[in-house]
Amino acid sequence: MKRKIIDFLSSKKLILVLTALFLIPLSTFAAGTVPAIGSIRIEFILFALTLIGVAIFHNKTMYVALLGLLAILLVKFSFAADFSVTEHLIGTATKEGEWRTLLNLLGLLFGFAILAKHFEESKVPEILPNFLPNGWKGGFVLLFAIMIISSFLDNIAAAMIGGAIAMVVFKGRVHVGYLAAIVAASNAGGAGSVVGDTTTTLMWIDGVNPLDVTHAFVASFVAIFIFGIIASKQQDKYQRIQKNASSDIKIDWAKLLIVLMILVMAIVTNWTLDFPALGVWIAILAGALFKKTPWKEIPNALQGTIFLIALVSCASLMPVEELPPASWHTAFILGFVSAVFDNIPLTKLCLEQGGYDWGILAYSVGFGGSMIWFGSSAGVALSNMYPEAKSVVNYVKKGWHVTLAYIVSFFVMLGIVGWNPHTPHKKSNNLQTNETTTTINNSKTINTK
Repeated sequence: MKRKIIDFLSSKKLILVLTALFLIPLSTFAAGTVPAIGSIRIEFILFALTLIGVAIFHNKTMYVALLGLLAILLVKFSFAADFSVTEHLIGTATKEGEWRTLLNLLGLLFGFAILAKHFEESKVPEILPNFLPNGWKGGFVLLFAIMIISSFLDNIAAAMIGGAIAMVVFKGRVHVGYLAAIVAASNAGGAGSVVGDTTTTLMWIDGVNPLDVTHAFVASFVAIFIFGIIASKQQDKYQRIQKNASSDIKIDWAKLLIVLMILVMAIVTNWTLDFPALGVWIAILAGALFKKTPWKEIPNALQGTIFLIALVSCASLMPVEELPPASWHTAFILGFVSAVFDNIPLTKLCLEQGGYDWGILAYSVGFGGSMIWFGSSAGVALSNMYPEAKSVVNYVKKGWHVTLAYIVSFFVMLGIVGWNPHTPHKKSNNLQTNETTTTINNSKTINTK
């Protein structure tokens, strides 16, 4: 009986069942208005079903995400008269489209898969064990290094580099809890830096002062000493660092140069154009002129990339037009929301609303996505390298320390720096400007110090 169930779940019949699951609710509504069950619009219900499907059928995540996207698009086309795919992707005079985010993700996921392979083939990871401490401390130092790298480089690259090193130093046996820690370390490093994470870069572009997010590092340093130590001990029991690197290993300096070129160009184009993927591919193509490029990594990363693009697209189609009033309570809750809901549209909404402490918000939406493997692009990228991380149950069960670290570090940060809402960084074009300013002034009377 068990075998029949397994065969069914792995068959094409699953696709038909999921399709029916997504589309049945639509049959109960008439055309003309967007359907809702109670006060919950059908788009949210379909998105929730998509996330549930991802959690249950973790070996079919790409198909589940694509079916969820198809169902949501059908709702939009059927009931939302003003919906336009072109406007949603390209944008309008008053609203930015999603094309930049999606194209950046596409380029970064494929590009950093090639970067990780170049780094692995440079032989540098093979000599690193001899420079790491013995026992669990070696795993902790590696996580700390990933966090530092992510503070000046995109968190996807930091996670991929960390995953490539872990693959070598742990002989391919990496504990799922340690994989969750790699994702958490990459997101922790980017939380306080406007060049380390897409969400903080978005804040910077929108007009937030880069110094206004730096106190997120307070929580990041607290968090890594919680999840980092626990995960490193998990990994040490599962597979210890192998410090037996051969003395005759020769570093491929050309490969290492390409890695450095990719990193530098990603930083430059992220800083100048807000388009790090462009720099990554300029460097990859330049490197192909003098060294063989591992193009086979693109097909290997294809399913994970399509999955993330589909999931981000689903999130961008949600009719989220307002958030609860800006407060530390809202920021704390958004950390859990970002584990299942793309943090980019969440950040955009918060920027439009105003009245947040941007450092606390940056940590919430940045680090919060680490709690589930598909909650951040770094997690999706790493899962392409380690498919065993794609089980939500396994990830949460063995990476429980990430959630613990988020809760504890958030309140430590709140206790040390307090909740200090920043004044609006740009003028509002609506009638809510005075209301927002009043809310901010009132909020400043409450300080958690």
